Amino acid sequence: MRMDDMILVSVDDHSIEPPDMYDRHLPEKFKSQAPKIVRNDQGIDLWVFQGQETSTPFGMAATVGWPHDEWGFNPGSFTELRPGCFDIHERVRDMNANGVLASMCFPTMAGFNARTFTEAGDKDISLVMLQAYNDWHIDEWCATYPGRFIPLGIVPMWDVDLAVQEVHRIAKKGCRAISFLEAPHSQGYPSFLSGHWDPMLEAIVDENMVLCLHIGGASSLVMQPPEAPIDHMIVIPTQVTMLVAQDLLFGPTLRKFPGLRVALSEGGIGWIPFYLDRVDRHFKNQTWLHNDFGGKLPSEVFREHILACFITDPSGLEARHRIGVDILAWECDYPHTDTTWPESPELLWRELQDARATDEEVDRITWQNALRFFDWDPFGHIPKDQSSVGALRSLATDVDTTRMSKDEWRVQNEDAGIGFVPSA
Repeated sequence: MRMDDMILVSVDDHSIEPPDMYDRHLPEKFKSQAPKIVRNDQGIDLWVFQGQETSTPFGMAATVGWPHDEWGFNPGSFTELRPGCFDIHERVRDMNANGVLASMCFPTMAGFNARTFTEAGDKDISLVMLQAYNDWHIDEWCATYPGRFIPLGIVPMWDVDLAVQEVHRIAKKGCRAISFLEAPHSQGYPSFLSGHWDPMLEAIVDENMVLCLHIGGASSLVMQPPEAPIDHMIVIPTQVTMLVAQDLLFGPTLRKFPGLRVALSEGGIGWIPFYLDRVDRHFKNQTWLHNDFGGKLPSEVFREHILACFITDPSGLEARHRIGVDILAWECDYPHTDTTWPESPELLWRELQDARATDEEVDRITWQNALRFFDWDPFGHIPKDQSSVGALRSLATDVDTTRMSKDEWRVQNEDAGIGFVPSA
């Protein structure tokens, strides 16, 4: 196999929702109450819903294509962004330039756990907007290019019965996964161990969907010193994933739902061999605790339920056989600071070669595991022989991957009428 022969499916990217996302997915009577982009006096674009500013700052969330020295938490405007962040046509062009066949995109404005709608006061309106969000994501963002996007939905965390209904509703639309808070108790909600979420988990299993738990929502589980640098916020979340896995594995969740599939999105994989060694030793040694894994080791149950996801992870790939090659999946993380765009094939190929991965292992890690886990097939829309890195890049020879400053993007986009939002 050559690098250009790889097929890449990314199970973690992000959409920066466009300002007009609600225009085609709401009845007229609700449009005035939809989340809106407002540009303030400082030229910063903000999502506003029910009178509250809700947007994650663009500066950290959508730095793809910027020089590294401009990255940060500084907010910005749509006109400063690479259009592939929010324009589906440009996103696919950027995917082609990066040799990526398919992508699963997590929310930004809505939050991984539908935070924007959950924290708003009027829950009736919130539900309308949450459902319209899912309709936009499934029927527009994903459906515009069949075979290129794995649909991912959100649910109303304020009411588990409504969450169940939404799971069933969007499953009928072809949604393959649910994005949810990785440790609900970290933000004051009932934990997975409490049983509160069991009806939703049962619905996810019944609909053959995947529960995606993205890093970043449970940082409060770790008490950091007040002097902690921002580096802690970026490095530590992947370690919190181990706490999430522990809740699922030693709580009742995976025992109650033997068919539940959970993706530890952007959680990394290098920590897994140590964790599995530790839980198996604990299980064998502490027989007096009477843990019951149905005659299996904890590590075996982990591998039956979990998809372990990584962007770059040389140590994890070296230890892939101890983790389980069949539970590994790759991520691009476009358009965040961790993204490897536009050199994902080169960086991933180098790590796989350094780890001496076989051609069969490469295929499993780069696309086969993801398609099996999400029970999703792009090849009915895009022939397999047109899905490789080399084939896709041949379609994107005109895509400029040069890094530009946010000021350069602003001038170029405003001249082209892209991403401009009038001041409030």
